[in-house]
Amino acid sequence: MTEPASSSRIRTEVGFVLLAVGVAVFAIRLLHEGPYAMPRGGALFGGLGALVLGGVLVWPATPRGLGWLVLAASPVALGTGLYATMAELEEVVSLYATDGAGNPAELRLWIVDREDGEWVGMPRSKAIEHSLDAARLRRLRRGDIRCVVPALHEDRATVRAIHALKVEKYAVARGAAAVGLYPREARDTAVALRLNPCPGD
Repeated sequence: MTEPASSSRIRTEVGFVLLAVGVAVFAIRLLHEGPYAMPRGGALFGGLGALVLGGVLVWPATPRGLGWLVLAASPVALGTGLYATMAELEEVVSLYATDGAGNPAELRLWIVDREDGEWVGMPRSKAIEHSLDAARLRRLRRGDIRCVVPALHEDRATVRAIHALKVEKYAVARGAAAVGLYPREARDTAVALRLNPCPGD
């Protein structure tokens, strides 16, 4: 049985949207100065997933059943890809650290400025896994690479204050919080890190 033209058009249109989102996940990082930050984790999954699913949907020889199966799965890749793209629209910094296995890791983070310095936030498990507290790390911000020594803060007043500054600064954080994809207030598992300049810098 021939697939109705309207159904085929819907699949094709969704496919092109997915392809555009997949490309955007990788291309949006070119807006930031300095070395290119390759997507990792969920961002990489979303970008590649959107490209693969989009390619299947726009390919004319895709079987009808497979097309509808891919169409049903596309919201996951679409949502992940959109979030990964939007998270890079505003200021993002890189911390060059190592993971629990000793492998190099580039952490992409939102950053806020306070009178006492630069601050980032993250889950405590992530900070511990990468041994960030008191480590000498390189920080990339606006194309400038500096040596920093993160100081981990767990007191709830500081963590809440830094998180509130992030939500205030980043429109994406506010939008994501409105639909439940980002917490309006810092979770109990969150910590804040002040990025102190390395001694002598």
